[in-house]
Amino acid sequence: MVAQDEQDLAAERGLSSFDQRHKLTGDYVIELPFGTGKKWLNNSGFTGKTFGDWTLTGCWQTHSADVRVVHNQQEAQPKPNVLGDDKFCDALVSNTPNILLTVKTADCVPLLFGDPKTGAFAAVHAGWRGTSASIVLKAIAQLQSEYGARPEDLRCAIGPAANTCCYEVGSDVIERFKELFPQSDHLFTPTQPGHARIDLQTANRDQLIAAGISPERIHIAPLCTMDRNDLFFSYRREKKLRGRVGRLMSVIGRP
Repeated sequence: MVAQDEQDLAAERGLSSFDQRHKLTGDYVIELPFGTGKKWLNNSGFTGKTFGDWTLTGCWQTHSADVRVVHNQQEAQPKPNVLGDDKFCDALVSNTPNILLTVKTADCVPLLFGDPKTGAFAAVHAGWRGTSASIVLKAIAQLQSEYGARPEDLRCAIGPAANTCCYEVGSDVIERFKELFPQSDHLFTPTQPGHARIDLQTANRDQLIAAGISPERIHIAPLCTMDRNDLFFSYRREKKLRGRVGRLMSVIGRP
């Protein structure tokens, strides 16, 4: 995926605001970027900061399928004298109260999971690389092995991302998906020879359903970050125009 890496992010130090609060279940507090405008915040040393009783924790995203387990409040804190994220992964899981797991996106797909039975929760960053590597399945497997979570008990929110109306990919991405997912033709809308628009929200939804999560427990924000650049940061829309792009932050935690 053509997406800005964490080195660019560290240079930009830009994040969007949380504009509206949503409840995933009665036991979880989540934030997804559904707001009415973009705001810039300084990202220097943002991870590990406390907000009242809450501690924000994330990771240095690398478009991998690696999952980080946050076992306690101490692990949610950054290393001394380190600005920003110092753990490398693209998904986080925990069941620790009063921490907020966070992922940052600017066209990639943010996913938030909650399990009302075990109290476990997860945040996932899935671009086309993470989606093709089935990072959501690896996050679910980690929830199962660490906390005994069952897919049928999970509820998942899929946030705004570059979508099939705007997100064009080349033959390398198309071929990879068709090799890994033989039934993936419905994810692509051909545009020109060797190119197509891809629906990553649906691709991740398909994997969630295959894992055992009921479609009724999967909630998708029907918004494209490239189309609604007035609301959301978009790497593909903004990088060439402005030379810098912020990030949307999606978080989940339990009291």
